[in-house]
Amino acid sequence: MAAPSADRRIVIENAAIATVDAHDTEYASGHLVVAGNRIESLGPGKAPENLENVVRRIDATGHLVTPGLVNTHHHFYQWITRGLATDHNLFNWLVALYPTWARIDEQMVRVAAQGSLAMMARGGVTTAMDHHYVFPQGSGDLSGAIIGAASEMGVRFTLARGSMDRSEKDGGLPPDFAVETTEGALAATEETVKKHHDASFDSMTQVAVAPCSPFSISTELLREGAALGRRLGVRMHTHGSETVEEEKFCHELFGMGPTDYFESTGFLGEDVWMAHCVHMNDSDIAAFARTRTGVAHCPSSNARLAAGIARVPDMLKAGVPVGLGVDGTASNESGELHTELRNALLINRLGAHRESALNARQALRLGTYGGAQVLGRADNIGSLEAGKLADFVLWKIDGLGHSSIADPVTAIVFGAAAPVTASFVNGEQIVENNRLLTVDEDTIARDARTEAQRLARIAAQG
Repeated sequence: MAAPSADRRIVIENAAIATVDAHDTEYASGHLVVAGNRIESLGPGKAPENLENVVRRIDATGHLVTPGLVNTHHHFYQWITRGLATDHNLFNWLVALYPTWARIDEQMVRVAAQGSLAMMARGGVTTAMDHHYVFPQGSGDLSGAIIGAASEMGVRFTLARGSMDRSEKDGGLPPDFAVETTEGALAATEETVKKHHDASFDSMTQVAVAPCSPFSISTELLREGAALGRRLGVRMHTHGSETVEEEKFCHELFGMGPTDYFESTGFLGEDVWMAHCVHMNDSDIAAFARTRTGVAHCPSSNARLAAGIARVPDMLKAGVPVGLGVDGTASNESGELHTELRNALLINRLGAHRESALNARQALRLGTYGGAQVLGRADNIGSLEAGKLADFVLWKIDGLGHSSIADPVTAIVFGAAAPVTASFVNGEQIVENNRLLTVDEDTIARDARTEAQRLARIAAQG
């Protein structure tokens, strides 16, 4: 690991700090020193005196500093189809929306990505991911549009290049015109990895191989996708065990449950993470723990689609890496990850473990270090430690919504969504006082409405 550049330092002082390191180190009043794009030092009290090349000092009195939030599952394009099919379960929701989604184009996807990213970034997300799997013929460079939006926003990003090749004629859910061929999907995925994936320590863009789900892909695409990911040295992602209907589908079609099916195709391992994992039995959890397969927990989406409550406490106890996900904004219309800290804690307390399911610090860990683990980046993001990348957030906790909660971590997890005074990615500030600095939010909002209306008109013409 190269030493951080010392030609430009930023000093944050007088802040409560939750490092989310291996020891959950916290400081009631501490400092953080950034050199270039790395964290140079942190600790209790004031920063060291006589630091050279300090270009900015921030008095963070009344704030909690945490690692930036890490989103581990999303579908950006859904930003322009929010508020539809609001009373459906997953399968019926997909059937209702696939015909609309299959008519997206590059301009729609770019604007939808901007909206999804903006909503997350201004709420403390510093690393985002997008699982994009709808590639209509002639729709343009969708992967390039998504990656470009993330780069413009200044957010660290993983594109999970998705794919579907099992349509209605093959017993799948997507309409026939909404899928790729198996060979075409694999070739396009490989091209995307080779063009955009950056494996360096301070990478801003990475790419994962991501066949969509058991009910929209062939066994060949899943098996060959796993082989492709390992040949290219990138991570793999898919949906798994989201609903009881999926469990039934897998048993009827493959003669086994989702986890056994994934393992039979090579799609379990420390280089794999799954979205949802709601309906997991003890054997499934043991398989994930044994193979170090990660989980993207999406509590709001799971509730919105009535999918159920994932066994997150049991996964954590078994040693399964778990992060948090927004999921697509057609099943989580708020589009925010910082609210998922609270929702993960509350929803899991409705499960078997009740009040001991999760606490505030476990919820924060899910949204930061846990997410970094799941994306394979725990060595460079996810906690505040010297040498790691300077991705961090200043949460205002001395205002009306939080000032009477003594514990800062409890304040941001149990309390209302805390205002973000500042968010930094790679040592660069991208949010100030809940407003994005890199893009114009009002323009994005107008463009998103325009593209949502255009897509609705095209879908209605059918």
